[in-house]
Amino acid sequence: MGSEQGLVHVLVIEDERDVSALLERHLGGLGCRVTVADTGEEGLELAFAEPPDMVIIDVLLPGIDGREVIRRLRADERTKRCHLVVSSVLNPEDLVELATDELLAKPFRQPAVARLVDSYRNRSSVAQEE
Repeated sequence: MGSEQGLVHVLVIEDERDVSALLERHLGGLGCRVTVADTGEEGLELAFAEPPDMVIIDVLLPGIDGREVIRRLRADERTKRCHLVVSSVLNPEDLVELATDELLAKPFRQPAVARLVDSYRNRSSVAQEE
């Protein structure tokens, strides 16, 4: 994991094109470098090839679902420290067992996405000071 020139690299794993495009626009506007995957399989491949700083994962994905993607990312040495955010329309109580750092409830607005990036940057700066 490593950001080029301080940019936060965010991998978005989302099968709904309008949602991934909206996230890409919001994150890009916040100065993030964004990579998008349409499936869990593609997301894992991209994450393992170039571990991002943050991964925003839809729970309801075709094929390998978001829960399994999260489990595999946390289990792999290359990605276990990534800041994982679950994005879902599901009830937050149904997602508590997931090993994620934050929740982005759908539908979302730009301020919620900005809070995620700020949260990551704050955690990252604290970790660097330790």
